[in-house]
Amino acid sequence: MILASQLQAEDAVIRDIVDAGDYYLKVIKKGQTVRILDIEGNQAADTLFYNANDISERYSAIDTIREQGNVYLTAGSVLMTNDCNPLLKIVADTCGRHDTLGGPVRPKVIPCVTL
Repeated sequence: MILASQLQAEDAVIRDIVDAGDYYLKVIKKGQTVRILDIEGNQAADTLFYNANDISERYSAIDTIREQGNVYLTAGSVLMTNDCNPLLKIVADTCGRHDTLGGPVRPKVIPCVTL
């Protein structure tokens, strides 16, 4: 589902650009929003999310698919952990849907979804 973010980029506390093929590691606190934006077009983001308080708990595509009843993620989707806890929710999405089964893409990647 296409749903634009109501947040304004100029209000961001942190604004970082991640080069293609590079990585980005930050702690996101409850209630914070992360925007992943494809600034060059036709790119994809390989993302991993972990519970900062227990790194053995991580995003699980299998649990997310089972709980959402759908292999595609979009606005409104709740990403689940391997302990079946909600980890984050996609609150806006200007791409439409994201395949959770495709696995990582080629090494040069930049994001395309707003979380």
